[in-house]
Amino acid sequence: MSKPTLGSTRQGFIPPFILERIAAHDEVHLQGCAQRTLEVDHYFRARRAPDIVANMDMPEGSPRPGQAARYIYSANYQEVLPGTLVREEGQDESGDPTVDEAYRWLGVTYRFFWEAFERNSIDDQGLPLLGTVHYGQDYENAFWNGAQMVFGDGDGELFNRFTAALDVVGHELAHGVIEREAGLVYTYQSGALNESLADVFGSLTKQYHLGQTAAEADWLIGAELFTERVQGRALRSMAAPGTAYDDPILGKDPQPAHMDDFVETEEDNGGVHINSGIPNHAFYLAAMALDGYAWQTCGFVWYDTLHDSRLTQESDFATFASLTVDNASRRFGTESQEAIAIRDAWQAVGVIA
Repeated sequence: MSKPTLGSTRQGFIPPFILERIAAHDEVHLQGCAQRTLEVDHYFRARRAPDIVANMDMPEGSPRPGQAARYIYSANYQEVLPGTLVREEGQDESGDPTVDEAYRWLGVTYRFFWEAFERNSIDDQGLPLLGTVHYGQDYENAFWNGAQMVFGDGDGELFNRFTAALDVVGHELAHGVIEREAGLVYTYQSGALNESLADVFGSLTKQYHLGQTAAEADWLIGAELFTERVQGRALRSMAAPGTAYDDPILGKDPQPAHMDDFVETEEDNGGVHINSGIPNHAFYLAAMALDGYAWQTCGFVWYDTLHDSRLTQESDFATFASLTVDNASRRFGTESQEAIAIRDAWQAVGVIA
């Protein structure tokens, strides 16, 4: 299929409704961190990805498939991109944990996509992997802006540094893959699918790295992000959407697990970080029914569907679900356990009858 035009909306890991709750809290430091993060996020949402790419001096890609080309920059606690180059492919550790985590996890994510799906980087053509760390002062987010990944250090009170979590890095890199393939519009159901796919591939990257079966995985997204102060296990749970956190400051995890509880809202681009719990849970149910390594079963099917020409930029849950069932039948057989498990999972969350 032809590649879609890069979109205008950048994808942030922390939903705006969480940051808005923190900004309304009575602790001055937390208020300021959240308000500044929301301002930065608004600025990047307003910028067009093609303009960002056009204005960047992109380093060269990898000379051969299967070899990542990583470039880690530091913004030095300022709001500049990409910043100062501090580590590139093949160089020894820098001694800065944040720099070295970004380098390591980008390499792990690249290796996952290459070894599991034979995908050569974000664009399948060896695109360099650019990451900027130490972005801003106490910046409480991570995002993909159409050209690179950006990681904040967190506020140290609610959020740890965003490079600490492999699945967060995998999630943001996956947004680039999604953008280059289906280009799912980042609003309403297509946007929730965009977020869900990033969660799926972020979780699969962690499972692949740890050598975990579906039954062994925790199915949590961003488990390393919260400090001990937060009453929660992670930002999202694919196994039990709606249960990841319940905290006096952050509020309660709003994700539904079934279409009966689908949230109609204009906030959060139409609930992209909320309703993504439904397709997330469908993937979890299918993977658990099949057990084994999820990237070898459901992961293949979700990846097949991502670059299926029938998946349009505005596809909804039902369209995506029917395509996964069809792709499972094509890859494994119409009456295969994979096709049956995937069909049953989508029925269990109320997306298809």
